[in-house]
Amino acid sequence: MKNITVIGAGTMGNGIAHVFAQAGFFVSLVDVSKESLEKGLKTIETNLDRMLSKEIITEIDKTSTLSNIKIFSDLKEAVKEADLVVEAATENLDLKLSIFKQIDEFAPSKTILTSNTSSISITKIASATNRPKQIIGMHFMNPVPMMKLVEIICGYDTSNETTNKIVEITEKLNKIPVIVNDYPGFIANRILMPMINEAIYSLYEGVAGVKQIDEVMKLGMAHPMGPLQLADFIGLDVCLSILEVLYDGFKNPKYAPCPLLVNMVTAGKKGVKSGEGFYDYSTSKKAEKLAIQFQK
Repeated sequence: MKNITVIGAGTMGNGIAHVFAQAGFFVSLVDVSKESLEKGLKTIETNLDRMLSKEIITEIDKTSTLSNIKIFSDLKEAVKEADLVVEAATENLDLKLSIFKQIDEFAPSKTILTSNTSSISITKIASATNRPKQIIGMHFMNPVPMMKLVEIICGYDTSNETTNKIVEITEKLNKIPVIVNDYPGFIANRILMPMINEAIYSLYEGVAGVKQIDEVMKLGMAHPMGPLQLADFIGLDVCLSILEVLYDGFKNPKYAPCPLLVNMVTAGKKGVKSGEGFYDYSTSKKAEKLAIQFQK
């Protein structure tokens, strides 16, 4: 495998393109928005400059990484020579099914197709293609250049050959692959999202304030950031979407999204991306200023 196509130039997509290109792969980064492509490339360059300033990479490494990336706005053109496709589009089932139907048609028959989905069924995605044995999940963590874990999700029909190839290529990225099976939320979000949801419920029920909840988990459980700050970082809309997938998949009320989370997303309070969530990010991206103390 040498030619990698990454679909989506957003936060996850440009991060995935970055790590593949830095590892020496030829990357085709595709997005329907030329503005997103330009922004994605700028983010990659900024992250490389940060690594350069910390002497993690050299100027030659930076130049080589950027030269390994080509941008496309046409999906058919971007996947025509791909050995591996990594889909990192918006977390929307209908959109993903549409994308996979197209790349199944346009990509060579040997190509492995993967999704960076954080919760949507790989088996369901594979059903939109004629190559279910070659469909698998590659769930990278944010920020992609920094985080070591890649959750490898095997669909019902994913072959051992496909799984082994994806494990191998993940290790070439200097990442650590962890194989899981295809059930709602996989492992990362099946464990993480109920914790975040319970933290929101604790706020909603007036047990403690935002800062107090986060401090308990940081100081008492050695978490690098509290669950409410983490929810803001992930995106409250994304958290809600994943919880809805869990609730729909298991029909268990323990996964039901907290009404406060639902109201905040409805009101457009999505966390860092919107400038406000549990914290106020209007003047700083750091979680220092509280947006709310107890539930509204």
